[in-house]
Amino acid sequence: MGFTTGLLGGFTLTTSLVYFTIAFHNRTRLQQAASLHQQATVLNNLVEPPALTPALTSREVQAGLWETAKDKWNAELERNVRKVWSTDWDAVRDQVEEGVSKVWRRTFAQTREKAVEVTK
Repeated sequence: MGFTTGLLGGFTLTTSLVYFTIAFHNRTRLQQAASLHQQATVLNNLVEPPALTPALTSREVQAGLWETAKDKWNAELERNVRKVWSTDWDAVRDQVEEGVSKVWRRTFAQTREKAVEVTK
């Protein structure tokens, strides 16, 4: 093994050991800090409970003119469709037939009366 190879090998080994030692030390310190923070929070909450925060209320934004108009249009359309679906069409047909029958009878009754008057 030559001087340069030995020097670079030793430098690489030493640098790697220093890097891993520092990385391990940093991870250990972060874990200890997290544990200490958690323990401090638990102890502080036992002594002085945290204040209750008020419940968040949702903020309602009023719809614009266009949206309001669309909502009214849709509500009216829905109301009309429900009315059409809930209509008893047999009863409507019976009423129309009765109305047409009355008009028919009246018309022919008047023509008969006129025909009788003309023949007299």
